[in-house]
Amino acid sequence: MIRCLAIDDEPLALKQVVSYISKIPYLDLVGSCRSAAEAAAILDKESVDAMFVDINMPDRSGMDFVKSLTPAPMVVFTTAYSEYAVEGYKVDAVDYLLKPFSFEDFRRAAERVKANYEINAAAVSSPDADNSLFFKTDYKIVRVNIDKIVYVEGMSEYLKIFVEGEEEPVVVLLSLKKLEDRLPADRFMRIHKSYILNLSKIREVSKGKVFVSPDVSIPIGDLYKDAFNSYLESKFMGR
Repeated sequence: MIRCLAIDDEPLALKQVVSYISKIPYLDLVGSCRSAAEAAAILDKESVDAMFVDINMPDRSGMDFVKSLTPAPMVVFTTAYSEYAVEGYKVDAVDYLLKPFSFEDFRRAAERVKANYEINAAAVSSPDADNSLFFKTDYKIVRVNIDKIVYVEGMSEYLKIFVEGEEEPVVVLLSLKKLEDRLPADRFMRIHKSYILNLSKIREVSKGKVFVSPDVSIPIGDLYKDAFNSYLESKFMGR
């Protein structure tokens, strides 16, 4: 089951989305809420795979709310204003529903959510006994020792996994969040909305960047700076 959250400040619109979700057998409604604040409270307590989010809300827009989530679940935006469609896709929304939308419109969006969910679930295994992950890439399955992963770059629906000793990255159709959930949190850290870093591969930190080699660096995102600096401080020796 795909765990869902419905968010809309308009009671009738929210009721419609909740009703539509109940008619899709593979969707499980975790909660429904009328503000970003209510949604944040639910996300603090519950695991959510996908959100159906209204963009135009008075306290905080759905767009701003999604941008604040690190990482964010899969998102389907709903709005009465078509001009928001392009901006919605910039934050990797799975789909965009223009109000008023029918059940058939909603079902098509749900199918896209399901397709993305299944791709993410199948694309990576859990670490096995010898510390490896298996990834589906192109028409083959590739084994990667997670200790040799230097960093991971997220590019829309794809990931580039840069592996020590390999000239080319492993390219996988997978979300950064799904891989982040599978990697050991004590050895890997999200330091930017588009990058996960193997902490053991840090060579130098300078001017807001982490260098993993003399000529390869990764930016440190503002939202991740405090957590990364705390990690550095825990390892720091001397003044």
